Amino acid sequence: MKIREWCLGTSLVTLGWCGGAAAQTAATTGSSDNGANDTLQTVVVTAERRQQDLQVTPLAATVLSGAQLADSGVVSIDSLQFITPGATVNNFGQGNDFDIRGVGKGEHNSQTTVGVVTYRDGVATFPGYYQEEPYYDVANIEILRGPQGTFGGQNATGGAVFVTTVDPRIGGGYEGYVQAQVGNYSDYGFTGGVNLPISDTFAARLAFNTEDRNSFYQIAGPNGGPYTGDPGNLREYSGRLGLLWKPSDALSVLLKIDANYLDLGAYPADPYNANEDLFHVGADAPQKALDRFSRASLKVDYLLANGVTLRSITGYQRARGEYAGDLDGTNGTLNGAPYNNASFEGFPYYSPWYFQDQVSESMWSEEFNIISPDKGPLTWIFGAFANDNYNYFLSPYQFIIGVPLGSPFSEYVLQGSNPVPSEAVFGQVGYMLTPTFQVQLGARYSASKTSNDVQIIQYGTPLTDNQEAKFVNTSGKLSFNWALTPNNFLYAFGSTGFRPGGLNVPVGLGTPAAFGAEKLTDYEIGWKTTAFDGHLRTQFDAFYDIYRDFQVTVGYPQIPTFGFELNNPNATHLYGFEAQTQAVFGNLSFDAGTTIMHSSLGRFFATDPRISSVTACDPSAGPSSASCIDLDGKSQTYAPNFTFNFGGEYRFILAPKDNLTPRIDFGYVAPQWATLFENPSLGDRLSGRGILNAQLAWKHNNIVSTIYGTNLRDQHYEGALNSGLRFAGPPRQFGVRFLLAF
Repeated sequence: MKIREWCLGTSLVTLGWCGGAAAQTAATTGSSDNGANDTLQTVVVTAERRQQDLQVTPLAATVLSGAQLADSGVVSIDSLQFITPGATVNNFGQGNDFDIRGVGKGEHNSQTTVGVVTYRDGVATFPGYYQEEPYYDVANIEILRGPQGTFGGQNATGGAVFVTTVDPRIGGGYEGYVQAQVGNYSDYGFTGGVNLPISDTFAARLAFNTEDRNSFYQIAGPNGGPYTGDPGNLREYSGRLGLLWKPSDALSVLLKIDANYLDLGAYPADPYNANEDLFHVGADAPQKALDRFSRASLKVDYLLANGVTLRSITGYQRARGEYAGDLDGTNGTLNGAPYNNASFEGFPYYSPWYFQDQVSESMWSEEFNIISPDKGPLTWIFGAFANDNYNYFLSPYQFIIGVPLGSPFSEYVLQGSNPVPSEAVFGQVGYMLTPTFQVQLGARYSASKTSNDVQIIQYGTPLTDNQEAKFVNTSGKLSFNWALTPNNFLYAFGSTGFRPGGLNVPVGLGTPAAFGAEKLTDYEIGWKTTAFDGHLRTQFDAFYDIYRDFQVTVGYPQIPTFGFELNNPNATHLYGFEAQTQAVFGNLSFDAGTTIMHSSLGRFFATDPRISSVTACDPSAGPSSASCIDLDGKSQTYAPNFTFNFGGEYRFILAPKDNLTPRIDFGYVAPQWATLFENPSLGDRLSGRGILNAQLAWKHNNIVSTIYGTNLRDQHYEGALNSGLRFAGPPRQFGVRFLLAF
C-alpha cells in the first residue's frame, strides 16, 4: 500500500529516529584474559547455510562478535554504518532507510520493501520496520555487501544482515553475566544472560535488556510556551528465552522466543531550513512512538547417516506500532488557540499538520534446507522458502493525516489490510575442478504478491482500493574461486538480485498502476589474504553494478500535484572499491575498512512532488523544463562516494588478573543525497558524519568496569531527511558500565 500526500509528501509509515546509549551486547568485552592467543581467530560465516571460513568464502562481509560490537559502541542498526564499508542508515525511528553500496530502500512507506534484509537467528524480520530491536546477548553479526539473491532472497539486492544470539549450551554450568550502566541524559541500563543446564540433553538460556533515558531534545510548545507531550524519552524492555534439545548427535532442536516493548517516546524534528540547533525544536502536536513485538524461531537440524543435513527454520512474528507526530515541525498557532478545541490523548491540537496511526503486522515464514557434507569435490544445498507478511491498518480509520482533527474535509484517513505472501525455491552447487579451484552456481526462483483491501476518506470523498500485483524472478550467482596459496584466496563472480514492486494508493485519480520490481546485476572480483603468521587479515574487492528499474516517488506524470511511485526507465550504474583489514600484534589490535564509490543515474525525467507544477512530464521523454527535471547522471540516493572506519585498542597487563584496555573507534560517512532531485535548497543534501567513540575497560578477575563515550566530538548531524523535516543523529553520550561474569 502506497500513499504520498501532496503538499508535504508524507508517506504511509511513521517517521523519526532513535539513538541508544552504549550497552553491553555480550558476556565479555575486548579485554580478554591475559593469556589469550595473540593471533586472529577464524571468522565463520553462515550466510550460505553452512559454516565457512570468511577468508575462503566468495563474498564481501564484515563479521563481528558480540564483544566486538559492544567495544565499538554498536547497540542497534543505526551504528552499523560506522563499522561497515559502504553502509548508510538514515533513521526515521520506527522506519529507516538502510542501504549498502547505494542499494536498499529510498522511499519511506510500507509498500516499498527493503533492499537490505535483516535476519534474527535465521528468521527474516519485518521488512523495514520494528528495526530498533537492541543488540544484546549477541554471539555474532554478519553484514554482507552486494546482492544475496540465492540465499538472502528477493529483498537482499543491497545486502543482508545476519544477527545470531547466544545459544544455550548443553554440558555447561550455570554461567552468564549481568551488567549495569549509568550515563548522561539520566540513562540507566541493565542487561544480562544466563545458561541453565537442565539435563545431559537439554539446556536453556535467559537474556534480558532494559534501558531508560531522557530525551536529547529541548522542545518549545505552542506559541513558545511549555511542551506537555512526550519529548522523546526512551523506555526499552526486551527479553529472550532459548531452549536447546539434543537427544542424540544427529538431532538438534533450538527454540528462541523474543519479546520487545520499545517506547521510543517521540521523533522530534524541525523544518529542513530551520536555523536552530538540531536538538532545539518546536512542536504543537502530540508525539508518540511505541513498538511492541514478539518473535519465535524454531530451528531443527537432523544429520543423516550419509552426512547430509536436513534443516527446518520456522518463524512467527507479531507486532503493533503506534505513532503520532507534528508534520510541520513548528509550534505555530491559529489565533493563539487550539483548532476546534480538539485533542489527542489530552494534548490540544495547534498544528496545521499532524499525523497518527496504529498498525499491526504479523509474519510467518518457513525455510527447509537439504545440505550436503562439507567434504569432497562436490558440495550442494537445495531449499524452499515461504513467507506470509500481513499488514493491517486498524479501524476505525486509525491512519490519519490532516487538520483540524475531526474535520472530514481536511483529513486523509485510511483503514484496511495489505497481505504480502511470497514463495521461493533455491539451490547452489560447488565443484572443485582442481584441488585449489572451484566453480559455484546458485539460483533462486521467487514469486510474490501484494494486494490491498483498503478504505480511504480523502477530504470528505470516500475511495476504495482493491488491487493486486504479482512479481516473479529468477536470480542467481556464478562464482570462480581460487585458493592461490593457503593464505591467498581470489574470487570473481556475477550475481543478481531482485526486489518486488508494489501498489500506489488512490489519491483522487482513480486506481493508479502498480510500480514494478527492481533488478540488480553485480560483477565483483576480490582478494583475501592472511599474513604475518595469522596476525594480519585483509579483504579487497571491486564491484560494478547495473541497477535497473529503481523505485522512486515523483510527481504524477500527468498531474504532478500528486505524488506517485514508479520505476526509473533507464539503468543506474554504481561501481567502487572496498578494503578491510584486521590485525593482532601482541597486545595491540586494530581493524579498518573503506569504500570508494561512484553512481550515475540513467536518463530519467521527473517532477519533484514538493514543488507545485501542473505540466505533464513523461519519465522517458520529458521534455526537460523548469519543472520536468532531467535526472541523467545524478547520484543514486544514499550512496556516499566515500566511507571509512577504524578501531584500535591496546591491552596493558597490570597484574596476573588485571588488565587495562583503552580503545577508540572512528567512522565516517561522506555527504549523500536524500532524493534524486539533489536540491540543496529543499534540504536534500545530508552532511557527512564522522563519529568518534572511545572506552577504557579495566578487567579484574571476572569483573569489567568500563568508562565509555560515543560521538565524543558531539557532532550534531542530520541523521535523515523526510517530508521537509530533518531528523538528528544521536548526540554525545557517556557513562560507566559494570559487568560481572559468573
